[in-house]
Amino acid sequence: MTEADPKSLDARFRLNDGHEIPCLGLGVFQMEPGATTQQAVRWALETGYRMIDTAALYNNEEDVGAGLRASGQRREDVFVTTKLWHSEHGFDSSQKAFRASLGRLGFEYVDLYLIHWPRAPTPADRLASWRGLEKLQKEGLARSIGVSNYTVRHLQEILEAGGAVPAVDQVELHPFVYDPELTGFCERHGIRLEAWAPITRGRMFDQPVVAATARAHRRTPAQILLRWGLQHGFVEIPKSSHQDRIRENAQVFDFELSPSEMTALDALRGGPRVGAWNPADIP
Repeated sequence: MTEADPKSLDARFRLNDGHEIPCLGLGVFQMEPGATTQQAVRWALETGYRMIDTAALYNNEEDVGAGLRASGQRREDVFVTTKLWHSEHGFDSSQKAFRASLGRLGFEYVDLYLIHWPRAPTPADRLASWRGLEKLQKEGLARSIGVSNYTVRHLQEILEAGGAVPAVDQVELHPFVYDPELTGFCERHGIRLEAWAPITRGRMFDQPVVAATARAHRRTPAQILLRWGLQHGFVEIPKSSHQDRIRENAQVFDFELSPSEMTALDALRGGPRVGAWNPADIP
């Protein structure tokens, strides 16, 4: 188990509930359901990935489960995450939605269940959802629970209400969207940050600092962005359905970015988001 700057694909970060999460996994956001997702999952697991991140919204939970089973890997060796969509906020709704996801996956439990967005009719509905996740964890159906796209304000809402502290906050996170306030808050409270769109969906590969750093290391821009996140101690879940890119994204453990390179990449903060929504706009 590695706490920071992992050196291999099988390295894991310890969560605040005692469980461990792989440092790098495969994201399947907007991946075509059916054979495409199933094949990507198999390729990732063959490459050595041991984490798959899906969500009810993605419409491919069933294919993640099928891909894992077809891979020959044992269920207990693969960390699987899924998420509660914001139309299902509420205590009872969260229970029903979770069981629907579990059925589509074909599993007896998930390793991590997240509230996908803090977007809810009221803050009370958000907290009711969190109480629902706490119940699922106590029942052993979700081994770890957390949130996604939560700002410091949304996290404080949970902490002030008492109960479990989220194990993970999964947010858009790369050098261009990097919030020191959020990272500091999560570090103080033992919340592991997990990066979605860590390679900016390819949109910032030509940015001069990223491109120059890639040339200096004879690496791809995607590998530089992933290495930046790993050296910060973030969990990285790049998405790809291409076998060569899945392999490329895993080849980030045999080089390091220097302190000056990390500082230069950190300085890109304030750049464009790739996500459609800014969580800060959600009351």
